[in-house]
Amino acid sequence: MSGVTRPRLAVLALLAVAAAWGSTFFLTKDLLTRMDVADYLALRFLIASVALILVHPPAIARLSRLDKGRAVALGITYGAAQLVQTEGLRHTSASVSGFVTGMYVVFTPLLAAVILRHKIGRWAWVAVILATVGLGVLSLRGLSMGTGELLTLASAGLYALHIIGLGAWSTPQTAFGLSALQMVVITCVCAIGALPGGFALPSIGGDWVSIIYMALVAGALALIVQTWAQAHLTPTRAAIAMTMEPVFASGFAVLFGSESVTWRILVGGALVLSAMYLVELAPRRKFEAEVQHLAQ
Repeated sequence: MSGVTRPRLAVLALLAVAAAWGSTFFLTKDLLTRMDVADYLALRFLIASVALILVHPPAIARLSRLDKGRAVALGITYGAAQLVQTEGLRHTSASVSGFVTGMYVVFTPLLAAVILRHKIGRWAWVAVILATVGLGVLSLRGLSMGTGELLTLASAGLYALHIIGLGAWSTPQTAFGLSALQMVVITCVCAIGALPGGFALPSIGGDWVSIIYMALVAGALALIVQTWAQAHLTPTRAAIAMTMEPVFASGFAVLFGSESVTWRILVGGALVLSAMYLVELAPRRKFEAEVQHLAQ
């Protein structure tokens, strides 16, 4: 597979991940009316961890000591982001949470420029701005910075760090092992958060179905795909691809929920898609140079 084809396939893979994440938003909001945040997350990631380990038991053991350390750092970052974001969702609307979480598209190039000393080209910044405006049109109906918004903004920064770490450290060969160990660490982080109030299991069969779906499809499978895809992409390009999550969330709400198509969905979705277009079809050499820089 050519060097150009792989990044494009990786973008398609991240779009599938964004679709999986987008399909879970309303499920999570509903579950949080009956479950504690940490209990829900600990159970979700425990199921995902067990699934990954059963699929390929030697994967973690085959990682080098350096890769294991990196996976632990990534897992702690992602686990903390999940706890903070989900707690923030308790205190703000789903639409505002979706927009503020999507701010990782802004934080990622900024942090990548500082941490990895990446030079972010003007087309990448144009795409970041388009994606941000699109998220705002899609999600916002007024925004006041309260506890929920501040917590969600903190989670966006943590997600940006996770995206940068995956982009710098993942390889196609270590993707499965990194994903499995990350998932174990994420489970431990969420379990620690669940300890103070005790741990409670869902009491409704439908809740178990939702959690298992989110654990296996939007959890285990999505993390494997994300880890593999980011071995072929710059952090900025990956972040822009993943801003499709709220677009998919809106689409699922229209198809399977009670929402109807609005001008916000059409205009916001078009702006995010325009950002994707710029990343994929604007001057390619700059993006490919960044990918090659990551691989060094």
